[in-house]
Amino acid sequence: MNFQLAEAVEVLERTPQSLESLLSGLSEGWLHCNEGEGTWTVTEVIDHLIESEKTNWIPRLEMILQDGERTPFPPFDRFSHLKEPSETSIEQKLLSFQTLRSENISKLKELVQPELHLELTGTHPAFGVVKLSELLATWVVHDLTHMAQIVRVMAVRYRTDVGPWKEYLGILNKENRNR
Repeated sequence: MNFQLAEAVEVLERTPQSLESLLSGLSEGWLHCNEGEGTWTVTEVIDHLIESEKTNWIPRLEMILQDGERTPFPPFDRFSHLKEPSETSIEQKLLSFQTLRSENISKLKELVQPELHLELTGTHPAFGVVKLSELLATWVVHDLTHMAQIVRVMAVRYRTDVGPWKEYLGILNKENRNR
């Protein structure tokens, strides 16, 4: 098992600042591009991360600590952020995400004692029994997944503009992403 709470927190703490550095002050073209029909824009990804901070990670962590497997987690609507489009600026969204994340990291540090709690279990509505360590590892990988998604969406905006260099840009070629 590779999971270490302190290492997980290192990534979780850095995500808001990383996103702020990448996205704050960018033109609307970068923030509202996507990869095609049914895909998310950069701002929609940030909205999803905000929703996850509010209703996913810490509420599920608290359920594991309080109820164990007795009460299944409520389903998480991964698309709820798309129901009511927000006119909030990217800077306001990033600040909201940073504030929520900071509060959630504080709660995480307050509630979880690695030597006592990481093996505790809860019940996921689709996966069944899951460990607290798995939930926390998923939180980290969820951040990394969406940061990669944001960068990929932005790169795809210039897919045709790069001309023949596309062959060497793995981010633009599913079959060549390892180059």
